Formats: sequence, C-alpha cells, structure tokens
Amino acid sequence: MADGPDRIETRELAYFAAVAEELHFGRAAARLGIAQPPLSRAIQRLERRLGVLLLERTPRGVTLTGPGEVLLREARRALEAVDAAVRRTRRAGAGTERIVLVMKPGGDGGLLPAILDAYEAAEPDPVPVEVMMCGIGERGRALRDGSADAGLLHTPYEDLTGFDTEELVTEGQVLIVPRGHRLAGRGHVTLADLDGERLFDRERDGMPEAGHLMQMIALGRVAMLAPESVADHLRRDLVCVPVPDAPAVTVVIAWPERTRSPAVAALVRAAGAAAAGGAAAGRRVRG
Repeated sequence: MADGPDRIETRELAYFAAVAEELHFGRAAARLGIAQPPLSRAIQRLERRLGVLLLERTPRGVTLTGPGEVLLREARRALEAVDAAVRRTRRAGAGTERIVLVMKPGGDGGLLPAILDAYEAAEPDPVPVEVMMCGIGERGRALRDGSADAGLLHTPYEDLTGFDTEELVTEGQVLIVPRGHRLAGRGHVTLADLDGERLFDRERDGMPEAGHLMQMIALGRVAMLAPESVADHLRRDLVCVPVPDAPAVTVVIAWPERTRSPAVAALVRAAGAAAAGGAAAGRRVRG
C-alpha cells in the first residue's frame, strides 16, 4: 500500500484479522507463526495510528469494539482482494487468455447455451469461456478469490456483497424429494405442508458437493427447496413438486466490482441478451 500516516499494510490487516477472529492473542500468534509480544505491539501501533480502540483486552481474551468490527469486515474484503489480484495476475501470466464462468450444475436457469451462443456471435474474436462447475456455496468464493471472472448465482440465497450483478431470470421453487416420499405424488405443496420436514440448510448441513446432496435427498435424510429449472437435471429416483408460495429465486450474472475486462463486459451483455430472448420466447409460447 502507498506510504502515508493513514495507510496500513496488508500484513497489519492480516495480524488484526487473526486476533479478531481468534479473540485471543496466543491463538492468533500460533496461527500466524509468530511470537505473541510482537503481535501485541503491532496491534497497539495500529490502534495508535488509527486513533481508535479496536480490541478490549480482558484476562480471558479479547472482544471487538465497534470500530474493531468495522475494520474486521473491511480487512477481510481487502485481504480477499489482494489474494484475488495475485491469482488473476498469475492466471494472466499462464499464457492463454480466457474467461472463467462459475456456476453450479443446473444453476443457469436453462440459459447457458444461449449465453455462450450470444457471446460468440457478438464478438469478432471472442476470448474463450471456460465453465467451472462448483458446489453449493463455492461460487461466490471463486469470484472473490480470483479463481473465476464471472458467475451465475442465485438471490436471495447468495451473498452478493462486493459484486456487480445483472438479473437474468426469476423462477419459482420446487421441493426435491425421493419418489417414495409422502409428498412426491402431489400436484403442488405449500410451505405449511413442509412442517416437520428436514429441509436442507447450509448453516446446519454445510456445503456438500451436489452429487452428495442429491444422494442425501434420495436416502430421505433431507428434502430441498430449489429453483424449478433443476427439474431438467434431476436424477430418476428424485421428483420435484412445485411450491407456489415459496419465495421466487432470481438467477443473476455476477462479477467483482471495479472489473475493467472488456471480455467480461461482453459476456455480461450476452447474458442479458440471452435472458431477454428467453423471456420473449416464453411470452410467445404462452401467448
């Protein structure tokens, strides 16, 4: 970072983030591989330079102050941005230029072929697009750490902080259950019908790979609410039941804020054109 009284180094941010996440200087020092005294001095210097108290010290450990919570949030973003810059720079030096588009299997709302066709048709010499398939919860991470340049994400499920986005298509939700499930033969169900069902929950169940999650559903361990387009890619031992009163899900194309890549901009334009074309086709069919 540039010199100046209010500028701090990425090393200082990493030191502070470790203490703020561990809430203990000893554990943070062990995590960083340094001794505790220089870590304590570094945090004290940081507080003096910023003119605020970041941590409340107690005999049992530390707690974050209000300013400390703000700096932790911003430090995580800054450190992610630095790591992403390094990864993208290495990718650029690897030789072949390409765009990496991240998505989960079946997570394109049926638009991916049209997006790629529109992109190649609009560009005289298109940069190749590599599609990266990720599991649940991994797409945002790939965009933030520089592994991917753009992604097809779902709102309200995904955290879109730090991304620019364009909405592509909005879908209803379906319940995914085994064929022998008590609700499998229904024409539709309501959210009230799901009382007592163990629905997949990221916080509780983690981020399993898509195939593992489908196996969990097939075994009756969990049921899952998902966008209705997932029906096009479902295993034969599973069924989808519409849930009309479930919140709608919107597929968006997302890319990191302040991206200046002409190729990414072209892909975003193509995604918007493909979504508009799909909406027009849907209106013609329904009309």
